[in-house]
Amino acid sequence: MKTRYSSLVGIKKDAMQKSERLLQEQNHLLQKAQKAHADALEALEEIQTPQGGKISDLLASRGLFDAQRVIVQKNQEWVSYAHSQVQQAKEALKKAMIEYEKFNYLELEEMKKILQEQKIQEAKNLDEIALLTHTRKMAKNSLL
Repeated sequence: MKTRYSSLVGIKKDAMQKSERLLQEQNHLLQKAQKAHADALEALEEIQTPQGGKISDLLASRGLFDAQRVIVQKNQEWVSYAHSQVQQAKEALKKAMIEYEKFNYLELEEMKKILQEQKIQEAKNLDEIALLTHTRKMAKNSLL
């Protein structure tokens, strides 16, 4: 049954589904960021410090440590950013769900109102038919 809110409900439902998809995408990106961060930490732990040898080996190892620490820092920032994006997507989804539920409720109330009006009209029609039938019976009985 179509009401004046039907098209709005459809639009709000589409917006809600779009927000759900966005949240799923942001969760996926957060998982990728967390995995990259964990991998970077693991790679940092695997770097061996030379125990002896040339100073150039020690400097190369130190440069490798510094580069890996920068990667870990960048991945940590990525995780923080992805986490904030997930939170924003959750808020957007929450708002979209509230809007959808609001218009869905209004549509259901409108349907109830229409159905009630139809029941009243049907009752009036039945009363009118009963009155006409009764009038015809009375007219037939008076003619006899």
